[in-house]
Amino acid sequence: MISEEHLYSIALRECNLIGDINLSKLTKAFGSAKNAWEQAKKEYKKLDGFGHKIVSDIGNLSHLHFAEKELKFCERNGIQIRLKHLKELPYLLHECEDAPAILYQKGTYNENLQPLSIVGTRTITSYGKQFISDFFHEAQSCNFVSVSGLALGADKEVHEQSLHHKIPTIGVLAHGFHTLYPSKNKKLADRIINEGGALFTEFNSSRKPDRENFIQRNRIIAGLSPATIVVETAFGGGSVSTATFANGYNRDVFALPGKVTDQHSQGCNQLISQNKAAIISTIKDLIYTLGFNKPKEKMEELFPYSSTSIQLTDNQNIIYKFILKNPQINLDDLAQQITLPTHKILPIILELELLGKVKSLSGRQFVAI
Repeated sequence: MISEEHLYSIALRECNLIGDINLSKLTKAFGSAKNAWEQAKKEYKKLDGFGHKIVSDIGNLSHLHFAEKELKFCERNGIQIRLKHLKELPYLLHECEDAPAILYQKGTYNENLQPLSIVGTRTITSYGKQFISDFFHEAQSCNFVSVSGLALGADKEVHEQSLHHKIPTIGVLAHGFHTLYPSKNKKLADRIINEGGALFTEFNSSRKPDRENFIQRNRIIAGLSPATIVVETAFGGGSVSTATFANGYNRDVFALPGKVTDQHSQGCNQLISQNKAAIISTIKDLIYTLGFNKPKEKMEELFPYSSTSIQLTDNQNIIYKFILKNPQINLDDLAQQITLPTHKILPIILELELLGKVKSLSGRQFVAI
């Protein structure tokens, strides 16, 4: 539901010197985007690190008029607006300090599925294509959603293989929803939305696919998932930046090794040699490491009896007991109680859900069954 808070958030984000981090600081200090819009210019001195120059553009009516047009555009085109300060971002992305203050979404995003980011070069080789095809074939019975950048090459292969194996997929764009770049992927983008996936972008409808947007976009691809796979990339390729963001967020990174003479593998080999990515030796081992080794239908085969007869692992037992004692505990509080990051907790909660021990509620809350 589009609200007044969306209006003032977009208006604030349009102001000079108000980026994602400053917008988050403003909404935290004043309690809402509307309050920040109305009060920040007069009361900026109570904010650490804010001078008059930073808040000087707040209140500019042209930004408010732009925000009104943007809301109408979103309503016409079925675009959802997620605000970080209202905790509406996907859970793992919300953890990132530099996460977008505003995220636009088209389509469906299932937060109960574990995301997995897979990226690579636009000039993918048959080696990279075969790996992606084999990976999705092996992982087709697992419960996850793939994430990539909807570019040509590796991204396109990831999205197409996801759809082929009926796995939801997320495309992260480097521009607003008024266009689609590259235009060759327009039909693919429509399929993603129509077949249970979604498109995300932090850019409003005035933003074109400028070169600098793509690196900025890559932090969202890395931030959405607990793990990123780099398939093929040259030295300094865009996928290396995605891996760097993932490292910075303390997420897992895996890279597909290649011949030292192969330009498309040089970036992957470098990530591995610098201990910035784990080497992918076999797809079976990769799936096990990702925690995808317990697909839903196999869980039912392994545990065909009532949930009371199930022997939980140590971590499952710890989390289950906390949820049992604290009905409707939210993810952040649970992470604080058991001193584990949320991206480590979520796969375990998914296992408990598949075992029939735990149920997810809205607002990232959980109850024991």
